[in-house]
Amino acid sequence: MNTVYLNGQFIAREQATVSVLDRGFLLGDGVYEVIPVYHGKAFRLEQHLQRLENSLHAIHLPPPLNARQWTDIVGRLIQLHGGGDQSLYLQVTRGPGMRDHLFPTQINPTVFAMTTRLPVAGTAEPEAASALCLADSRWEHCNIKSISLLANILAKQQAFSQGKSEAFLIRDGLLTEGTASNVFMVKDGVIVTPPNGPHLLPGVTRDLILELAHTHQMPAQERDISQDELYLADEIWLTSSAREIVPVTELDNRPVGNGQPGPVWRQMLRHYRQFKANLATQA
Repeated sequence: MNTVYLNGQFIAREQATVSVLDRGFLLGDGVYEVIPVYHGKAFRLEQHLQRLENSLHAIHLPPPLNARQWTDIVGRLIQLHGGGDQSLYLQVTRGPGMRDHLFPTQINPTVFAMTTRLPVAGTAEPEAASALCLADSRWEHCNIKSISLLANILAKQQAFSQGKSEAFLIRDGLLTEGTASNVFMVKDGVIVTPPNGPHLLPGVTRDLILELAHTHQMPAQERDISQDELYLADEIWLTSSAREIVPVTELDNRPVGNGQPGPVWRQMLRHYRQFKANLATQA
């Protein structure tokens, strides 16, 4: 995983450098995307590239590349690293400029992409997670996949320091998302997740879960979830491109449901894995 893409070149990672005046480095002025690769194919690439374009639009940065150009870069990186299962990282910053809160008059975006190896997914169930609830102290534009992740990092570290896998963020008594995940709960057989909006990232895996629920006639809703409702959930899941669908069996030191991964989660995991397997067999 030694070759990366930087501003039009595929070069060794050790040779990839950016200016110390890059606004991503100085100001966190940029966005990113993470795309899983299974069997040498980028998973839900169109949806990930659309989310990247949405984030760029939200920060008033014209897309430096079109979908075809991104697709070519992604395909080349996958090929250079032998196909298989990978995790692609794409990042665009506003590029070098003076350290100024105003946008520079001349914009030369920094475009970067790299890939790391993903463990080959097996048939075993993923390890269950534990979580705690924390106040959501982030800004009002969490729907932008910004590289400015300090608030998420601090919450994640707080959860880790208390022996938990993830922190669920609560704003005005309502669940928004995890520090690096979307959140689902199941109550009386109904799958529920908070609606998209400015306080959470529109997850690509989240949207696929809702698609699969519709396809397989599994009741699902997008609506507000209170912290109190979370404590009464029969099941809780967290989802992300990297972790897929993980059951949460403990929240704030209380068991979720019976403290074991639930049947609705197992059913959804089967549908998700079948969806992936079907894509792998397509030309």
